[in-house]
Amino acid sequence: MLLRKFESFRKTDNGYLIHGDAADVSLVFMTDDVIRIRVSFDRKFEEESYTLVTTAWPDRMDGMLAGERTRIKALDVECVETEDELAFSTASVRLILCKNPFSFTLTDSEGRVIYRDLRERAFEEDQLGRRSHYSKVDMAADHFYGFGEKTGHLDKKGRRLRMSPKDAIGHDPETGDPMYKHIPFYVRINENQRHALGLFYHNSYDCVFDMGQELSGYWERYCYYQTDGGDIDLFLLNGPDVAAVLDRYTWLTGRSALPTKQSLGYCASTMYYAELEKDCDKEIYNVIDKHEKEGVLIDNFWLASGYSSGEEDNLRYVFNWNHTRFPNPKEFFEKMNARGINVIPNLKPGILKRHPYIKMFEENDVFIKTPDGKEDYYGRWWGGQGRFFDFTGEAGRNTWKHLLEENILKMGTKTVWNDNCEMDGVEDRNAQCDFEGKKGTMAELKILHSNLMAYVAKQALAEVYPGERPYIINRAGYAGIQRYAQVWGGDNLTDWRTVKFNIATITGMGLSGCANMGCDIGGFAGPAPEGELLLRWIQNGIFQPRFCLNSANNDNTVTQPWMYEEHAEYIRAAYAQRYRMLPYLYSLMYEANQNGMPAWRPLFLEFPEDKACYSDQNLTFMFGKSVLVASVVEKGAKTRRIYLPAGCKWYDMNDSLREYEGGQTIEIPVDLGSMPMFLRGSAVYVTSEDVKHILRDTTRQLDFLISAETDTDFVLYDDDGHTEDYKEGVYARTDIRVAAGDRTTVSFSRKGSYEPTVERLTMRLVSKKKGAFWASVDGRKIPRFIVREGWEEAEEGWYYNLSDRTVWVKCAMPKKRAFDIVVSTEKFDLIGMAED
Repeated sequence: MLLRKFESFRKTDNGYLIHGDAADVSLVFMTDDVIRIRVSFDRKFEEESYTLVTTAWPDRMDGMLAGERTRIKALDVECVETEDELAFSTASVRLILCKNPFSFTLTDSEGRVIYRDLRERAFEEDQLGRRSHYSKVDMAADHFYGFGEKTGHLDKKGRRLRMSPKDAIGHDPETGDPMYKHIPFYVRINENQRHALGLFYHNSYDCVFDMGQELSGYWERYCYYQTDGGDIDLFLLNGPDVAAVLDRYTWLTGRSALPTKQSLGYCASTMYYAELEKDCDKEIYNVIDKHEKEGVLIDNFWLASGYSSGEEDNLRYVFNWNHTRFPNPKEFFEKMNARGINVIPNLKPGILKRHPYIKMFEENDVFIKTPDGKEDYYGRWWGGQGRFFDFTGEAGRNTWKHLLEENILKMGTKTVWNDNCEMDGVEDRNAQCDFEGKKGTMAELKILHSNLMAYVAKQALAEVYPGERPYIINRAGYAGIQRYAQVWGGDNLTDWRTVKFNIATITGMGLSGCANMGCDIGGFAGPAPEGELLLRWIQNGIFQPRFCLNSANNDNTVTQPWMYEEHAEYIRAAYAQRYRMLPYLYSLMYEANQNGMPAWRPLFLEFPEDKACYSDQNLTFMFGKSVLVASVVEKGAKTRRIYLPAGCKWYDMNDSLREYEGGQTIEIPVDLGSMPMFLRGSAVYVTSEDVKHILRDTTRQLDFLISAETDTDFVLYDDDGHTEDYKEGVYARTDIRVAAGDRTTVSFSRKGSYEPTVERLTMRLVSKKKGAFWASVDGRKIPRFIVREGWEEAEEGWYYNLSDRTVWVKCAMPKKRAFDIVVSTEKFDLIGMAED
C-alpha cells in the first residue's frame, strides 16, 4: 500500500497534521534545522519514547526521564499552499510536500536541493506490514556514513545493512552483519554539493537500510529504510556540515557521558583470569604485579563472568559470587582499589533455572513473558534455557537495581559492565514486555532493554556513590546509549582484517553519536594473535577511548601485552604514548560531551572541501582536529600509504616534523616501532609525561606542540576526573587561541572554579622558515639560549631547534586566568646592515 496522494491538512498545537490516502503525516519543526516527519499508516501518533531527550510534545515517559528530558516549544512555521504543493520555510531550510505523488523535498534557504524522496514511491506499507521510506540517490556523488556499529569501509554506499542486534561472536570484520548495536541514524553528503544532512529514524523495530544495492529499471536510483513495524518516524537534521549534524543528533538523543579519567587508562581482561578452579583473586594480583614488572601501564581490570559461576556446575548466575574463586569479594576489591585498579565485574541479563535468587525473581515477577502474557518466556542462554529480565517494567528494574547495589557496587566497585544485553535469546518477537504497564512486544522493545539496563545502572551508582560520575559499559545499545555508557565492538575475530576494519567501525560509531568507543585489542574470538598482529593492534588501540585487551582464545592461550618478549620495547613505547596523550584525549571526550564531536574523525569531517576525503579508503583518521593517525595495519608492512587532505601542510611527528603539502597521497617507510602521526598545519596538541597511573600521579607539566600556518584554536579541559562537580562549574576549561603571523600569539583563557595542578609548561612552535627573534610570556620577554643544554637546565627561556625547526619555550605556568605567549619570527638586523 503506497501513500500516493495528499488529501487535506490542518494546523496542530506544535505543527501540522497531513491526511493522505493511505496514511497520516505529522510535521513538527523543532528548530530551524530539526524537522520531524512522522508517517503513520495506523493514523495513530502515540508518544512513548525512551530515547529522546529533547521533545516538543508530551510523552508517556516524561516522568521516568524527568532528569534527562527537556521539552521545547516548536517553531510556528507558516504553510504556503498552491495547487501542487505545500511549502514550509524556516530560517535555514524549505520543506516542500508534493501533493501528487506524495513526496518531500528539502532545500536550503537559497533553493538548492539537499534531499528528495523517491517520487511515486516515497512511503509504503507492504503485505507483511513492513513500512518503507524510499529516497533518491546520486550513486556517483552521494556518500552515506554512520549507521552505528557496522563492518567494512566507512562509506556504506552500495551496502545493504540490517539492524537486528545479535551476539555476533567472531563476526567477519569486513562483511559481517548485523552486529550488536541498533542505531538507525546516518549522515548523507553529496561530494559536489558538500551539504551534510542527518536522517534519524526514531523506531526500534528491526530494520534494513539499503543504500543503493537494490536497483530497478522502473525507478531512478534510490536507497531505502524498511522497518518491521511502527511508524516511519524521521528526523531530518540539517547541517550544513557534519559537525552541525552531530550536534543536532546528540541534542536530540543525548550527549556522550563525560568519562572518568581512570576509564581512559588501560584495562586488562581475558575470560581465563576468572576461570581458574580456585583463588582467582590471587592470580589477578599476580597479573597486576606482572604489568608493573614489565612496565605496562594499567588502571582498570575487567572481571569476566567466571566470578559469578556456580561452584558446583560452573554456570553463570548474575549477582552470585563463586567463593572458591573469590573467597572474600570485599577484600578483593579493597586490595585492588588500594593499588589504584578499578575492577569492573561482568553482568548478564539472562537467568538459568537453578539461579540462587530464582525465588525472588519469580515472586517479584521480573521476567519477559510469553506472547499471551501468562508464563515466563524461556529462550536460549549460556548453559541452557533461560529467562530474561524485563527492563521495561519497574519490577524488573527495581529488583535488578537492588541486587546490583548490594552484591556488586557495595563490594567496592564504581563501574558497571553490561554484557550480552542484545537479548538475542528471546527468539519470539511476540514475547511480551511490561512497557511501563501498557504491555508491548519484543519486536518493538528488544534493543531498548540494553539502554534501560544502563539507565538502571546509572540510578544504582547514584544511590551507592552519590556525587560520583557514573562509569557504565554496554555491549549493545540503541540510539541514545551514548548518554549512559561507553560501548565496545563485542567479540571480534582475531584476524589482520579486524585491526584494519575496526578503524572504520569505531569512526562510524563516532558519527553515530557514540564517541566513547573501542574494540577488543588482540581479538576476542579465535587463536592467540601472532606477535606482529598484537603489536600493530596495540599501536592502533592506544588511540581508542576504550583501551582494552580482551580475549577468549580457542587454543588454550591468554592474550597479554608481554606475551612476545621480542616486541616488549615497542609495546612499552605504545603504552607510554597512550598515557602521554591523556590530557589531549580527555579534552576530546569533553568536546564530545558538549557537542557530539567524536575523538576519531573521518578526514572529510575536518576537510569537507576536499572531495578526495569522502571516498578515501586508506583507513586513517583524525584524532581530534589536530592529528592525523595512520596506524600500520598490514602484515609485514614496510611502507604506509596515506592521503594527506588538501588545504594545509602536514608534519610527520615521527620524522623531525618533516613537512608535506596537503592534497597528495604519500608512502612513508615503517618499521615495527612505527605509529605514524601527522600534525595538521594549524594545530594545538598537548601531552604530559607525568601520569603513569591515573589515580596516583598528578599532572604538573603540560607540553604543547603547536603549528600556526593559519589561526587555530583548541579547548583544553580538566577537572577532578571522577565526580559530577563539573556540572556545578568545578572545572578548568582553557580556551587556547593561536593567532598566526610573524608574531605568533598563543592566548590562554581559563574558565571554571577548578584549580589546575599544572605548574609548568613547555611549547614547541613549528617555524620551518626561520628561527625566532624573541619570545615572551605574559608580556615579559624570556631569555634566549643558543645551546640546547643551557635551555634544558634553565627554569625558563626559548631555544630554536634546527633538527625539527621548532621554537622551544619553557616557563612556569602563569597564575593568571588569561595570558599570552608570543613568539616573534620578525626580520631583525643582526649586524646593522638592514636596508631602509
